[in-house]
Amino acid sequence: MIRVGVILGSTRPNRRGEQVLRWVTEVAARHPAVAAGEVAIEPVDLADQGLPLLDEPAPPMAGGYRRPHTLRWAETIDALDGFVFVTPEYNHSVPGALKNAVDFLYAEWNHKAAGFVSYGPTGAIRAVEHLRLILAEVKVAGVRDQVALSMFNEWEWTDPADPAHPGRIAPGEHQEPTLTRMLDDVIAWSRALRPLRQAPVSA
Repeated sequence: MIRVGVILGSTRPNRRGEQVLRWVTEVAARHPAVAAGEVAIEPVDLADQGLPLLDEPAPPMAGGYRRPHTLRWAETIDALDGFVFVTPEYNHSVPGALKNAVDFLYAEWNHKAAGFVSYGPTGAIRAVEHLRLILAEVKVAGVRDQVALSMFNEWEWTDPADPAHPGRIAPGEHQEPTLTRMLDDVIAWSRALRPLRQAPVSA
């Protein structure tokens, strides 16, 4: 079975990403491979991981993690074959919590596939461009199709006077087919990269 983690990259209180995460997992549950039991979709919320700023004494590429939170995070990522990253855009890039979570590990990311669902005033497309480069360095292959949700056109603001109110997600009709195509590639690439993940590490 292929296991795909849907990683929510924002840890901010009142974040809108929780709604995006739910929408992604609901759409993914209708994917034929998921419905057939060939693929498992597993939500991963960074807010639940308890990761401080990177505090490992050795570089992640060297392995040998020592901190309990790192070992738990490594176990979570190692068990997955592919990813869908859900991210907003903070100041032209990804949230610091997401960058930090990637930086904690190395080998556990290697030879896996990733898709991207972003949300923000401009669809957070710049954050995804940065995230693609970050993940390439840890040997994660990013698929082409991505979902970019506009906070102007695909969100219902239930209390416009309150900037902290998360509102409600309202994806356009084209977004579910785009997400499904993206999942097609994440699943296919995850399967194709499996021999590399299973290959012995050379000394």
